[in-house]
Amino acid sequence: MLMSPRVNDSVHELEPPRTARFVSSSAASTLSSGHGGGTQTPHSMGRAGGVRASLSVNYLPSKFSDALISPTANPRRRVGKGKGKLPKAGGGTEVFKAGEARMPVEGDEDYDGVSTGWFGGKSAKLRSGPAMKWNRFKWILLCTNTLLMMFSITALILSLLTWFNVFTSADIIRVGNRTELILSTVAASVGILTALIGYAGILLNNRSFLAIYTFMTWITFILIVIPGYLTYRKRSFNLEGKLNSQWSRDLGVEGRLRIQHHLACCGYFSPFIEATVSQTCYPRSVLPGCKLKYMNFQRMALKRWYMGVFAWIPVQLVVMVAGLLCSNHVTYRFGKGMMPKAYRLDLSSMAVIMDNYANEMTEQYGADVASNVLVASRSNLQLSGNESIMTMPYEAGGSHTVHAI
Repeated sequence: MLMSPRVNDSVHELEPPRTARFVSSSAASTLSSGHGGGTQTPHSMGRAGGVRASLSVNYLPSKFSDALISPTANPRRRVGKGKGKLPKAGGGTEVFKAGEARMPVEGDEDYDGVSTGWFGGKSAKLRSGPAMKWNRFKWILLCTNTLLMMFSITALILSLLTWFNVFTSADIIRVGNRTELILSTVAASVGILTALIGYAGILLNNRSFLAIYTFMTWITFILIVIPGYLTYRKRSFNLEGKLNSQWSRDLGVEGRLRIQHHLACCGYFSPFIEATVSQTCYPRSVLPGCKLKYMNFQRMALKRWYMGVFAWIPVQLVVMVAGLLCSNHVTYRFGKGMMPKAYRLDLSSMAVIMDNYANEMTEQYGADVASNVLVASRSNLQLSGNESIMTMPYEAGGSHTVHAI
């Protein structure tokens, strides 16, 4: 049976058990008074006074930068204009300077991946700070993506004009080169879709869109190479034998008739060999066979086809390299910031950290030293008279003391 600490003055008061080093007293009380005895998560341990504190309170405070605790230590460091007067937490044109912060805060440039404004300048001015400007990586992405859009639109227009039989001999390509035409149309369509995703990521500074865009450039590259390779192989390796097989097996009656009509010929070698009878093609027709004319047309069309595709490939390689190197640098901060939101420091988190220090110093040096530490911490944070940091009660020698700062 425990003896009451007030029964005998000679008996020292029982000291409360020491809580975990990096868990505040309020969090410890939350653990002890949890409903149903359920296990508490780190998120519930980070709560202080109903406010969710940063999970960084579970780590050594000595690991944090001195400039965060004492902004006056670095006079060149930017100080935010928020309520707590804490150092600016990241972003902006000066982010790559020595000693600058990399972590974003709410209202900072590119916070959560979307910035205000489209093209920078006054329309993209943040709530506090200078107007935003595009960096060179973003301009490179814009230029290369515009090239991709121009080539894709050009290829799609040519494909559609061929499908709609606008060109003089477009029907021959629709019959004899249907596979290559379908693949080219798909490649041009995917290229336009990729460019649209790129524009969305560039204008919104959205790195998720830009990651998809970079991946899609590789898909577009593969789709571009396929029709170029097919047309080059068809023209360079035994074109005559392939056309002989196509005329005999693949074209059919309707396909032969359409080619005979556009090339003004009859039959393959002559009107008596694999000819489709029409008003101009019959056994006694004086029209020549279609083999020579059809082969010359295929040589010309296939050569222009793969030369156009191979001219697009270097541009596509530049687009792919630019996407890989620049898609994560559309703003002046690398990536999204390595620190997750749950671990970013704020005033409530600083209160938990200082309370941990105060508890330890109270146990080792007394309550007066702890009080002085809290006062010095408030001075370092440059809080005005109307602002305060939430603190939690701690015990020492049986006396309950609450230090409000």
